[in-house]
Amino acid sequence: MVPVPDNPTDIRILRHRIEKIDMLPTISGVVRRLTKVIGNPKTSLHEISSFISSDPALTSRILKMVNSAVFGFPGRISSVTHALTLLGLDAVRSLLMGVTVLELMQTVMVGLREHSVGCAVAARSIAEIKGLKNLEEVSVAGLLHDIGKVIFLLEFPKDYRTVMEEAEQKEILVMEAEKARFSETHAAAGQWLAEKLFFPGKLTDMIAFHHKPGLARSAPLETAIVHLADILVRALGFGYAGDAFVPAVSPVAFELLDLKERDIREVLKSIENVRASGEDLFW
Repeated sequence: MVPVPDNPTDIRILRHRIEKIDMLPTISGVVRRLTKVIGNPKTSLHEISSFISSDPALTSRILKMVNSAVFGFPGRISSVTHALTLLGLDAVRSLLMGVTVLELMQTVMVGLREHSVGCAVAARSIAEIKGLKNLEEVSVAGLLHDIGKVIFLLEFPKDYRTVMEEAEQKEILVMEAEKARFSETHAAAGQWLAEKLFFPGKLTDMIAFHHKPGLARSAPLETAIVHLADILVRALGFGYAGDAFVPAVSPVAFELLDLKERDIREVLKSIENVRASGEDLFW
């Protein structure tokens, strides 16, 4: 492992450490095989469904995902074939590759998992209001947008605790303290991991630019949705994202989304409904 200096500001060292991470030992082999199956244009949906159904753990994860409040499908989905049709192959692959990160959230930062779930629900609600078709992709992005924080906490726990303390003492955003300490933010760390795991381009964009939606190129509207969802969940105090206060909404996101007051109320209600339900989602 590459040694990290007391002040790891060398971006090359930082990126190397992140790209060397192997935190998905239990699922990476399955996902690699699944990716190969999905990537074959001659493979039918039935064959993909049969492959997944042959692995009980994989089947359980997918059915729990698709039946959770994050995706909001009406009725109970009981078959892998139905789940794949509704969720989409890319969304399934990305979620399976990121699921270990999600399971680690509660151990590295109390409240981060709840924040991420709230963001996923809010993002889906906004996407529905805007009439988007790729609801599942936006939901997944909401769920995984803060994976960079998990990476920092796993690889540089002492440094990141210092970052959070400095942010609180100086009354600045955590991402500002990250930039001062690491020369990059959790958004960049999340982007590097997403690229390493071969996430779809739009999903990577939403993770990379969820704080700066104006920089998104492949998915500007979807990135603006995740950005606003993140802030609305913080405003409601659902979970904990590490900051002592709520950041401002990007003017770019305001302009792109053009939401009415009733729309915002509807999104806030969707978040409150999940919190009130106490649903365990898919963990």
